[in-house]
Amino acid sequence: MTDLFSSPVSRRPLSRRAVLRGAGAALVAGGLGACAPGSTTGNTPLPTSSATTPPSGELTIWDRTGDLFKVFDKAIATFTAKYPQVKVNHVAVDINAKLPATLISGAGVPDGAFYDDALLTGVAPHLHDLSQLIEQYKPDIAPYKLGVVTVDGKVVAVPWDLDPGLLFYREDIVTQAGVDPASLTTYDALLGAARTVRDKFPKAKPIHLENDQFLAQLWIDMFANQQGGAMVDAQGKLSIDSDPYRKTLTWLDTVRSEGLGTLAKYTQPTDLQTQDNGTQVFVPWAQWFVFAPQQLLKASKGKWRATALPAWQAGGPRAGVMGGSSFVIPAKAKNPELAWKLYEHLVFSKEGYTAVYGPNAVYPGGLNTSIPSYLPALDPAAPLFKPIDALGGQDLWKVAVEAGKQVPGGYTIPTWWGKAVDYFGVNVQKLLAGQMSPDEVLKTSATQIQKNLMGPS
Repeated sequence: MTDLFSSPVSRRPLSRRAVLRGAGAALVAGGLGACAPGSTTGNTPLPTSSATTPPSGELTIWDRTGDLFKVFDKAIATFTAKYPQVKVNHVAVDINAKLPATLISGAGVPDGAFYDDALLTGVAPHLHDLSQLIEQYKPDIAPYKLGVVTVDGKVVAVPWDLDPGLLFYREDIVTQAGVDPASLTTYDALLGAARTVRDKFPKAKPIHLENDQFLAQLWIDMFANQQGGAMVDAQGKLSIDSDPYRKTLTWLDTVRSEGLGTLAKYTQPTDLQTQDNGTQVFVPWAQWFVFAPQQLLKASKGKWRATALPAWQAGGPRAGVMGGSSFVIPAKAKNPELAWKLYEHLVFSKEGYTAVYGPNAVYPGGLNTSIPSYLPALDPAAPLFKPIDALGGQDLWKVAVEAGKQVPGGYTIPTWWGKAVDYFGVNVQKLLAGQMSPDEVLKTSATQIQKNLMGPS
């Protein structure tokens, strides 16, 4: 949902939640919300081209306002330098609010736009089918990301970033407590480490528990994805009442019941204060958590480190995904071929993805809140961004790349994901308050989602 999660200026729970819910409301109001996987027959295939002449013409591209817009603006300049006969009108808009309505009306449709992965299925019928164009790159796209941009067997977006989950921890406190970070290989081991930290520092509530309904749902989906789970299976059948979610909620309930967790909203005052004063020590979160120690934390800046997520069972995957975005080309775009050429340059060429992720005027050390989903770009020995001072000079690139390559594929995002927050997201908060059990959350949420969002099974 990411990318909501790649631009630091938008990295606030309220704005992120409002953006997604606002877009969800627009989808439903316009009738797009009823378009479930399997209803993408309106897609127009965008074929490959045999043209050998350099591209020329004019196109309009929408990106989200803020720092990420500035980064893409610089990267687009490398495209127009390569193809001087192309003019790119790069426009900053509130995409999640504006794009759905624009797709419905068909007026003023951009040639391409940056869009959240969680919302792709809702607008898929209004996008070009890019399957033929993406075919040559499929083996080199992270399996998780390829699954997210594929709806009803058709690739409806150019995959952009990968937001792997990592375990961030206070190195100073962990060391003082005698915990070896290398031992944090399973979630049971993380529980044990949290108990050890609390024994050493009685006021500590070491593990972060997310108190925002939307972000908690996104967070739990990361844990489920790590186990190969998702809210719906490949056939679109509801699968929330399943082992991956049950195991996740049972673990979180243990953290809560033993007093090992700090319940706080991401980057809100309580969250930042408890991370700075050592109450919070372990934060399993997406890579974009790194924004906090770089820009928001004060007393603990430089004391945080990152490692792979623990595994749910010994030897299991140590990564999941939390958020992400891709590039879409509307079916009614005037110059879809030019939009494809631009996105092909940004995503699949070394010059393009280096311009985005490498050091630039906006991020002197490089864009370090996510990594590319294009596997050839993920060379641990060839980092696109520099080591991070706020992590004590740690090479986050290597950690994130190794995690990104472990992310399980086969993940499916339902059209109603954002609206499920009113049920699953709310019920998760009841669990974290000790008001519901894991089984009650799953069974109640499954019933509510099936009845109110999916209809008769």
